[in-house]
Amino acid sequence: MGSGVVRAGRRSATGLLTVVAGLALLTGCGLPDHRVAGTGQGGTGSAEPSFVAKAPPPAGRPLGPDAHVAAPGVVNDNDADAVSKAWAETAYSYDTVYDTSPHDAMLRAARWLTERRLTAERAYHPASGPGNEWNTWAGHRAWTTVTVSGELEDDAPRDSETIAYRSLVVAGTAHGRDGWSGVGPRLNAYVKLVRSSAGRPWRVDDATVVDAVTPPSGSVPSASAGSSSDTSAR
Repeated sequence: MGSGVVRAGRRSATGLLTVVAGLALLTGCGLPDHRVAGTGQGGTGSAEPSFVAKAPPPAGRPLGPDAHVAAPGVVNDNDADAVSKAWAETAYSYDTVYDTSPHDAMLRAARWLTERRLTAERAYHPASGPGNEWNTWAGHRAWTTVTVSGELEDDAPRDSETIAYRSLVVAGTAHGRDGWSGVGPRLNAYVKLVRSSAGRPWRVDDATVVDAVTPPSGSVPSASAGSSSDTSAR
């Protein structure tokens, strides 16, 4: 869709045709025209954005003794399966009493990240609030627990000494401190792990995450009030 170099002697006519053709192709491709339209009365439209970004949520509080978050325990850093699953379990284990957004848990998974990935996570600032699902959990002062399983991919690249890929399925449940329970994080994650050389620890360097479809009910049968137990210690 790009034009070639326009020689000086043909710049006026050929350049105009090139611009018109380029705009026609953009329109035909269905790409939006981001130029600002005029007011229709001789004025020019404002170049300012038509929306105001929401302030990102503040960082969560330090975890207290009653926090319910995953504790993967001893993990074999030379096992790409073990590292990827420990990362996912930690990154999607939330406690809304202490966390203000899912990003707080992602930062708790720092142990399993490369320096490059950790730097990117620390620099990340959500553009808006954590969403309706999180607000529902927070309304019940809930925490989440997840089960992580590996999924075989026929076309996945084979492991090398320094790069490995893993496909994970994460299924979670939310547990309210008021006895409520509901659907927690549910997603598929395609994870890239790297290490500097054979025998060195595996670390997560990238992850592509796709949210799973939430069951129509949006919840699982609620436990009776006061009977919920701490299932985060695994």
